[in-house]
Amino acid sequence: VQLQASGGGLVQAGGSLRLSCEASTRTGNEYGLGWFRQAPGKEREFVSGISRSGRRIYYIDSVKGRFTISSDSAKTGYLQMNSLRPEDTAVYYCAMTWASWDQVKVHAYEYDYWGQGTLVTVSS
Repeated sequence: VQLQASGGGLVQAGGSLRLSCEASTRTGNEYGLGWFRQAPGKEREFVSGISRSGRRIYYIDSVKGRFTISSDSAKTGYLQMNSLRPEDTAVYYCAMTWASWDQVKVHAYEYDYWGQGTLVTVSS
């Protein structure tokens, strides 16, 4: 499975962006979806994940209430980012992994397939 992340860009603080993650093949409900980000000089961190069932969703505390993860269960996942802050500036990566039906994996090493990353820059 090849993943293509898109939707990044430059936005002012308080603005919104919607990231997309498109798989090269229809994935159906076979994989869990995760979004990670890596800011300059920092390690890659988990941002959000959604289970295959869609019923379990995790967010890191800093994005709760501002970001929304979703998946169309076919081949595309999304990360809606509202009320963006300068500290959200990073390269965002989508990733997919086989997981049990209601499982959300939060570690990068647990993910099998990765997109190339899309840059999000939030100006103050």
